[in-house]
Amino acid sequence: MTARPARPAASRTVRPTAGCPGVVPPYLLQRLASAPAERSARLDTAPSVAERTLALDAELRLRRDGVRAGAASGSRGAVAGRLQRTVADAKGTQTLPGDVVRREGEPAVGDPAADESYDGLGVTYALFDEVYGWSSLDGRGLPLDATVHYGEQYDNAFWDGDRMVFGDGDGEVFTRFTVSLSVIAHELAHGFTQYTSQLEYSGQSGALNESISDVFGVLAEQRARNENAEDASWLVGEGLFLPDVQGTALRSMLRPGTAYDDDVLGRDPQPADMAGYVETTEDNGGVHINSGIPNRAFAEAAVALRGPAWDRLGQVWFDTCTGGTLTPTADFSAFAAATVAAAATRYGAGSDVHRAVLQGWSTVGLGQGLGDGLEQGGSDASDEVSRRT
Repeated sequence: MTARPARPAASRTVRPTAGCPGVVPPYLLQRLASAPAERSARLDTAPSVAERTLALDAELRLRRDGVRAGAASGSRGAVAGRLQRTVADAKGTQTLPGDVVRREGEPAVGDPAADESYDGLGVTYALFDEVYGWSSLDGRGLPLDATVHYGEQYDNAFWDGDRMVFGDGDGEVFTRFTVSLSVIAHELAHGFTQYTSQLEYSGQSGALNESISDVFGVLAEQRARNENAEDASWLVGEGLFLPDVQGTALRSMLRPGTAYDDDVLGRDPQPADMAGYVETTEDNGGVHINSGIPNRAFAEAAVALRGPAWDRLGQVWFDTCTGGTLTPTADFSAFAAATVAAAATRYGAGSDVHRAVLQGWSTVGLGQGLGDGLEQGGSDASDEVSRRT
């Protein structure tokens, strides 16, 4: 695919971010930590590791909250158009950044976590740079840093506002978190949101923040695999669960609520449409649960369009995030309207892309008032999904 010409980075002031608590939702870790003994008998250490991970995540969240009021963050060492990666090893400690083990251009070191993270940083950079003409996460060539082997069997991975951090997993439920390219790209995309739309991590804007990370996470993975939308799994975190877990991934974008159904972890609680929207004060107002709704809207639209989802539909989501029209507290309806407008602006009102976006939002119950022709075009995505499944 021919790369699009580079575009200037957003000129808005970047506010400090508290980062995000991790790719594994707290409700899943809570379920694992509190599993009754009769159900978790096959697990020796996973429940205690989950409890320890929850405590560490809460501590990290408090630390990151403390930097919200600081000076605006900048693009440290950025060189537009140049990929700069550094991978460090925390060696089982909680000390960041750890000891550097691989820098840009250096050969593989033989540590799967270090080499997978290095490769994942590069794949994510390539998606934004080669497809959207956006240099790194900030549009100015922000260096991409990662730390592996964080904590003792830490059951998560997160973007801390400055770098990627990966745990090794408990070895019973979760394997190392660098094994999933969609996880690496998902967490890096939180940095993209930090430098662009700056969606607040609470309620519907927080669910959108999570969804945008899922979108670009799976797009990076699909592009690396050269998968078309109609052939892709649309799973986030595929490969993280070890064989004894009854599940395929952390989330399914195309079929929210079906990613896992396990005697210990329970059933994936994500709703597939607004009829199932979860009102809660947990998880920052349900950011990981309700993200399934905009996730499905994107996946349905992509399947209806067919072909590479990272190309035209991904461009619409990218344009929406970088266009400067979203407020940090944008809700689902505002975001849906912004994507419809972005599709019409770039590809034309009534184009196949425009109609696919409309019907994607219609499928999840957010199509009202978005544009004429919605009813006539609203069944195509559902028909295509039915043919696939």
